Amino acid sequence: MDMKCVATLLCFATQAAWALDLSRAVVVAPPGKAAQTLIEEVEKRTSIRWTLGATAAAGAPSIRLEVSPSAGPTESYRILVNAGGVSVTGADARGLLFGTGRLLLTMDMGRGGVSIADSTRIASSPKYPLRGHQLGYRPKTNSYDGWDVPMWEQYIRDLAVFGTNAIELIPPRSDDDADSPHFPIPPMRMMVEMSRISKEYGLDVWIWYPAMDKDYSDPKTVEFALNEWEQVYKQLPRIDAVFVPGGDPGHTQPKHLFALLEKQTALLHKYHPKAQMWMSPQSFNREWMDEFVDLMRKGPAWLSGIVFGPQTRGSLADLRAALPAKVPIRHYPDITHSRQSQYPVPDWDVAYALTEARETINPRPLGQARIFRLLQPLTMGFLTYSEGCNDDVNKFVWSALGWDPDANVTDVLRDYSRYFIGAEYADTFAQGLLALERNWRGPLLTNGNVETTLSQFQSMERSASPHVLLNWRFQQALYRAYYDAYTRSRLIAETAAEESAMSSLRGAGASGALNAMSQAEAILSRPLQAAPALRARIFELAEGLYQSARMQLSVPRYKAISVDRGANLDTVDAPLNSRLWLEARFLEIRKYGDEKARLKALDEIVNWTNPGPGGFYDDLGRTARQPHLVRGVGFDGDPAFLRSALTGFGRAGATRSSWWDHAESLNDTPLEMRYTDLDSKAGYRIRIVYAGDASRGKLRLTANGVEVHPWMEKPIPFRPLEFDIPAGAVSGAGELKLSFTREAGLGGNGRGCQLAEVWLIRK
Repeated sequence: MDMKCVATLLCFATQAAWALDLSRAVVVAPPGKAAQTLIEEVEKRTSIRWTLGATAAAGAPSIRLEVSPSAGPTESYRILVNAGGVSVTGADARGLLFGTGRLLLTMDMGRGGVSIADSTRIASSPKYPLRGHQLGYRPKTNSYDGWDVPMWEQYIRDLAVFGTNAIELIPPRSDDDADSPHFPIPPMRMMVEMSRISKEYGLDVWIWYPAMDKDYSDPKTVEFALNEWEQVYKQLPRIDAVFVPGGDPGHTQPKHLFALLEKQTALLHKYHPKAQMWMSPQSFNREWMDEFVDLMRKGPAWLSGIVFGPQTRGSLADLRAALPAKVPIRHYPDITHSRQSQYPVPDWDVAYALTEARETINPRPLGQARIFRLLQPLTMGFLTYSEGCNDDVNKFVWSALGWDPDANVTDVLRDYSRYFIGAEYADTFAQGLLALERNWRGPLLTNGNVETTLSQFQSMERSASPHVLLNWRFQQALYRAYYDAYTRSRLIAETAAEESAMSSLRGAGASGALNAMSQAEAILSRPLQAAPALRARIFELAEGLYQSARMQLSVPRYKAISVDRGANLDTVDAPLNSRLWLEARFLEIRKYGDEKARLKALDEIVNWTNPGPGGFYDDLGRTARQPHLVRGVGFDGDPAFLRSALTGFGRAGATRSSWWDHAESLNDTPLEMRYTDLDSKAGYRIRIVYAGDASRGKLRLTANGVEVHPWMEKPIPFRPLEFDIPAGAVSGAGELKLSFTREAGLGGNGRGCQLAEVWLIRK
C-alpha cells in the first residue's frame, strides 16, 4: 500500500480514537432547562433527538447532568469525558446550565453525527458575578419589537449558552411610543413573558425604569409614579433589581430622585422582598453631580449600587474614586451605537456615518474587548445597553469576557460561528467578523480591505446551504459586507466626479464663469452606476432580515420608527460629495451682476483649503488632514474620549462635505491645536468653522492663554469666522497652542465643542 495512504489511514484512526461518538447518547438528568436546552439544540444541528432518561441504555454513552457544590463557587461547572460518556456537574442550577452551554460549544456537531474529544476536561468559574444585556421590547429598537415569545426564549437561551446570567427589561412607558406596528402582543404581556422565561432558566431579571415625570418634588407626581410602577412590580414573576437612570431619559434633581426611589424600594419589596434598587448619575450637570456624591456619602440603606452609563460626567475611575469603597458599581456600556455614543467607533469615515449611521450592524469584537478589559475591573459586572439585534456579536463577546476576561477573542468568535452558523464556518466566519471590523478603520477611500472582505463573504455565500442562507446572523454579516463595499464604490465614483467638476471650475477664467458652472453641474448630475449589483443584493438581504429577525432597515418598507434607528436602507444612496452645496452656491453666484464677482466666488470654491503662503489648513473631521490637532490618549486608553479629541458627525445635506464631520471634545475638556516653528515676528489670523450636531452652550477660544474670542454661540447656519491672533501670543520659539472650550459644568451628552475647519493665515 502507498505510504501516503497508510499515513492518512493512521491519521483517521488516531482522530477516531480521540473522539467519543455521542450519536446514540442518552441524557441522564432531572427535567429542567439545562436538559431541554441540550436536547433541543443538538437536534437542531444534527437531526438527532436524544432521549431523557433516569439511566443510560445498555451500550449507549450517557450524558449526565447533575448539581454538586463540589464543582466550585457559584455558577461554576466541570465537564469530564470518559469511556462511558460525558458528565456535566454544576455547582448550582446556573452552573449546570452554563456547563451545558459549554458542552454545546465544545462538541462537534453536524447533520447525523455528534462527538466530543475524549480528552475533554473542563473546570470553569466566572470572573464577574453580573453578565447581562438589556432586551427592550419597545418601538425604538431596530428589531426587538417584532419578536414573539418563542423568539425571545431562543435568544435568552442563546445568551445563557455563552454565560449570560441576567437580562434587563423595559416597562411599557419609557421614552418611546406607546405602540408599534410590529408588536405581536402588548408590552406588559411581553414583559411578563420575558420575566417568566428568565425565571425558568434561572437568570436574573433587571428592569431599566426611567423616571419620566417632570416634577418629583410634587407629592401627587410621586403618588402617581408609585401606583404606576406597582402595576409592573406585582405582575412580573421575577424581579431581582430595578435600575433607574438619573437622565437619558428623565431629569430629576438627586435629592428628589433619592426620595422617590426610597419609596419605590419599599413598594418593590412588597412583591419581591430581595429585589435591589440601583440608579445612575447620567446627564447630571456639575452641581447635581456634587449633590449626588454628598447623598451617597450618607450611605442610603435602600440603595444597592450605582450604575456607570452613557452621559455620566467624568470617567468610571472618577466615579469609583468619588463613591464610598463599599458601594458596588455596575457597568452599562453602550454596545449598540457607532457614533454619538458612549464608545464611538474611533475615526469612523464620514461616508459610513452618513449611510450606515448610528445603529448599523456593528460587530466590533476587538474594540469591545478593549473597552471591557480597560474598564470592567472597576465594576462588579455589566448589563449592556442594546437597542436591537444589530449588536448581536458584541453581546456574545461581552458575555464570554465576563466569564473569562483572558479569553482569546478570535476563539470566542469561532465558538459563535460554529454554534450559530455551522462547524464548517468556525474559522472562516469568525475571520469575516474581524474583517468587517477592519473595514471601519481608516479612510474608506483607500481601504482596499473592504473588497477583500466582500469576496470572502461571497465565497461563503456561494457554498452556503439554504438553511445557512436563511440564518439571520449570516444574513447580517452579508448585509454589512455588501453595504460597506457599495458605499466605497460610490465614494470613489462621487469623489472622482467632484474632482472633475472642480477642474471645470478651475478653468473658469478661460471658459467663463457661467459656462464653467454649467459644465460642473452636468458632471455632478450625471447618473453614477456604482456597483448596481451590490445595491440590489443589499435590498434582497434587507428583506431577508425582516423575514428572519424582524430587522426594520427602512421606514417606508419595514415601518422602522425612524431612519436613525437602524433604517440605513433609506440612506444607502446618501450623497457622499459636496454636490448639493455646490449646486446651491452656483444658484447664488449666477445672480451676481458681473463676471468679476462670479469668478471671485468660484476662485473661493476651488481654493477653499488654501491658507496662503506661510499658512496652515486643517480639516478636523479627516484624520489624514488634521496635523495640528492634539488628539490625546485616543481609543486604546480612553474609549469614551473623555480626555481625547474624537471624530464627530453633524448635519449633512446642502453644506460643504468638510462640515459633515468634525473634531470634538466632551464636557469640560478643551479641544486643542498646536503649531510649532511659526514666525514669532509675523502676524496671524485664524479662520474657523464651528459645526456639529449640538448648539448648546457657548464657546471660547484662547491662543497660548490669551483670549482670541470671548464666549459666543455657534452661528447657525455654519459659516467661517475670522479673528486676529493677539500680538505676542505666538511664543518666541514659534509655538502656538489654541484651546477651544465649552461652558463648564453643563450636563447632558457633553457635546458642543465641535470644530470642522481651521485656517491659520499669515498676514
